[in-house]
Amino acid sequence: MIEEAVAFAKKAHEGMVRKGTIVPYIVHPLETAIIVSLITDDEEMIAAALLHDVVEDTEVTGEEIRAHFGDRVAELVLAESEDKTKTWRERKQEKVSHIRTACHDIKILTLGDKLSNMRSTARDYLAMGEEIWERFNEKKKSSHAWYYWEMARGLEELSSYPAYQEYVELCRRVFGDYRQY
Repeated sequence: MIEEAVAFAKKAHEGMVRKGTIVPYIVHPLETAIIVSLITDDEEMIAAALLHDVVEDTEVTGEEIRAHFGDRVAELVLAESEDKTKTWRERKQEKVSHIRTACHDIKILTLGDKLSNMRSTARDYLAMGEEIWERFNEKKKSSHAWYYWEMARGLEELSSYPAYQEYVELCRRVFGDYRQY
């Protein structure tokens, strides 16, 4: 299943790059899957990590995911997908609200996604400084800080995992103390 999910995600994200970079987009779902695989060996969870952005960012539908990978993988992917017809703030507020009551599996998947994002943001922040925020649709650092710190709060039940601890440390390095937000 994992090999099939890699191939499926690679094809779905073909030609895409990470925002403001030349890094092939597939690097992000692969890294997300590696992070998730350090927490669990559940193949459906790892497959969902590989596929977590295909419904949100490509023409692939939830029904296609369901047909290829089953109900559980499809539900995990759909739970992680944002509705891009909404504003950035609306989407992020929905994610923050959802993660507070989400099941453990969704929280693990979300942690993998957010840690991967924070790794690339922290790396580029070191190289670019404050101009990094210009690459995003939401250009205010404070908005990103609010979102990532709120996600940290929603994921606190995972605080014993090294991935969560790394996530919080990267948030501190990039955004400073959470109490500011």
